[in-house]
Amino acid sequence: MPKVLRKFALKLGNFIFSQPMTILTFTLILLAAAYAAGLLGSLTGLGGGVVVIPVLTLGFGVDFHYAVGAALVASIATSSGAGSAYVKEGITNVRLGMFLEIATTVGAVVGAWIAVWLNNAVIAFIYSLVLLLTAAVQFRRRAVRRAVEPSPLATRLRLNGSWPQPDGSLQAYGLRNVAGGFGVMGAAGMLSGILGIGSGVLKVIAMDDLMKCPFKVSTTTSNFMMGVTACASAVVYVQRGVITPGIAFPVMAGVLAGALTGARLLKRLDVRLLRKVFAVAVLGVALNMMYMALAGKF
Repeated sequence: MPKVLRKFALKLGNFIFSQPMTILTFTLILLAAAYAAGLLGSLTGLGGGVVVIPVLTLGFGVDFHYAVGAALVASIATSSGAGSAYVKEGITNVRLGMFLEIATTVGAVVGAWIAVWLNNAVIAFIYSLVLLLTAAVQFRRRAVRRAVEPSPLATRLRLNGSWPQPDGSLQAYGLRNVAGGFGVMGAAGMLSGILGIGSGVLKVIAMDDLMKCPFKVSTTTSNFMMGVTACASAVVYVQRGVITPGIAFPVMAGVLAGALTGARLLKRLDVRLLRKVFAVAVLGVALNMMYMALAGKF
């Protein structure tokens, strides 16, 4: 039985029940928590990784490096499951995704290499800043995107595309500021390697704000890219031995099941209020994590 898994189970058991917890009980609780994280992440558009890391670190007392490794495995699973469906529907811009993956993959490898040398307090502080930015983006009103004239570089690289409309027609779109978006994507990949999340906030800045990509196209293309970026980071974490199957597998299964449930509910629910309420919760988690990082409690 892995020593690290027994350590976290004993710590959580003493915290909740004032007595040691068995590995089975720990796994079942972790599975349920990961399911809730995947469900909320899917409904709010934040992704399961943003939710599951605070659950693991603040709720379960898991070391930040192990939590990041588990979140990366969960990102690979959710991206593989949802990404293929969006590609089949024709919404994902595969060529754009493959181009931007060059930046995110390089950034992810660099970020993962840096992360193994950072202590928990530094990672927690960086993570709290990302959560603050994430909460701010959730309150932003998204303007209706109008078609823009594509840049010469986007045309030369054939990154422009079209996406299906409800009436079955195709709406063409052009992209701008390819170089700026590519640079921001490199930073997003680095954060993904350090924190084990999809860095959706920076991808919104890169694809929505800079490149003027339609919202649905940027969301699905980002999801398509997430698995490749996470795979690049996960290699470094596997080599360092901080991906524990006893933690990573329940998290992967729970987040994937929760994300699939959320995808079904999303079609029937108006989640605008939920996103604002959840943004307040994310803000609270960010401030708590920042305090604990500065106080040296990780």
